[in-house]
Amino acid sequence: MNLVEKDLAYIWHPCSQMKDYETLPPIVIDHGQGVYLYDTNGKAYIDIVSSWWCNLLGHCNPTINAGIKAQLDRLEHVIFANFTHEPAITLCEELSEIIPKGLKKFNFSDNGSASVECALKMAFQYQYQTGHPEKTRFMCLSDGYHGETIGALSVGCLDLYAKIYQPMLMDVERVQAPDCYRCPYGKDRDHCHAECIAFAEKTFAEHAHETCAMIVEPLLQGSAGMRIYPPEYLRKLRVLCDQYQVLLIADEIATGFGRTGKMFAFDHAGVSPDIMCISKGLTGGYLPMAITITTDAIYQAFYADYNEGKAFMHSHTYSGNPLGCAAALAVQKIFREEPILENAEKRAHYLTEQFHEKLKDHPHIGEIRHIGMIHALELTPDREQRADYPSEWRVGYQVYQRALQKGLILRPLGNTLYFNPPLVIDESTLDQAVDICVSCIQETLHDLEQR
Repeated sequence: MNLVEKDLAYIWHPCSQMKDYETLPPIVIDHGQGVYLYDTNGKAYIDIVSSWWCNLLGHCNPTINAGIKAQLDRLEHVIFANFTHEPAITLCEELSEIIPKGLKKFNFSDNGSASVECALKMAFQYQYQTGHPEKTRFMCLSDGYHGETIGALSVGCLDLYAKIYQPMLMDVERVQAPDCYRCPYGKDRDHCHAECIAFAEKTFAEHAHETCAMIVEPLLQGSAGMRIYPPEYLRKLRVLCDQYQVLLIADEIATGFGRTGKMFAFDHAGVSPDIMCISKGLTGGYLPMAITITTDAIYQAFYADYNEGKAFMHSHTYSGNPLGCAAALAVQKIFREEPILENAEKRAHYLTEQFHEKLKDHPHIGEIRHIGMIHALELTPDREQRADYPSEWRVGYQVYQRALQKGLILRPLGNTLYFNPPLVIDESTLDQAVDICVSCIQETLHDLEQR
């Protein structure tokens, strides 16, 4: 058997209907360099989605490679209960300089979903131990996504991932999320005062007395189709949480480390969450690591004599893994020594210009939206009505298939196409990616019209 046949004989791939692999078999990647991946036949692919949004500074980045190699010969892993090591200590020290104000304490885990689970349990136990045992429920935004463990699925609202498991999930309150593409107030994200906070105000008035925390993807609901909303919404949500003594959890797993143009999405709003989850770009996409960061006030609610039973009994085998810490330290070194955010801002403006030049007036592009380097194209059969293509047509998937043939990894979110490239991508590669994307859209839509 060749490698593809062996793969299909053994591997059950994530987030896939494996029957699709009969016509689009897995592509075997041999190596990566910069923003490119190369298959075993030598074909190059532009990794415009950063391998599920985590590859921050390019594949096989020499600085990150060197950091991991140096650590490998010193310490690969150690139990993180009652033991520690210098890379973890230094990483927390360095992150303390860049995270939103007020966040002080770091709890390590090994992936984004795990960091969300940690945040939910932490918020629940905090309310219990500070005299609010009635606050046992959670609020979340509609169409949110926070991972695929049971707790994370419970506070996510995308039926694609969660509907079948509903009997297993927690009962949560869903707040209608901002939808600037189809704003119920007839506004747009650049000319509003987050009037849609009214939905949250209503839910808080009815349920805050029993709610321990509200979790949000700040400014960008990724899996919902890269939906972008204004910073004013976060500021107003912060006020609501303070008013009702509800903790505010920021899921910055996909938005952290420069993805939105600032180090963290909450930086756009000038306010801080009570708990923040980070992963993906934390290690540059090299190794699975996540951190749940919280305030000293929350930490102190767990600080007591052992016999009081207030300890946070939550653990992961690979918490604080030294190799992951070494990768994360290398990422921070690159941010300190190179103008990553400044260059990414220039590339983001350039990419916006390219998309508007080639697709702004396209009758089947409902919206071109962007924040930082992230850009999304909303495909629609009727631009004026802002209608959706039927999901069974799989329009986005058809574009994706064509793009692969031309060397672009353009994995869609339903009928939304997006760019979320490594921050180090250059203009010539962006030009190539945009041209491939546009041609694949045109070809796909032409075929649909011939039906």
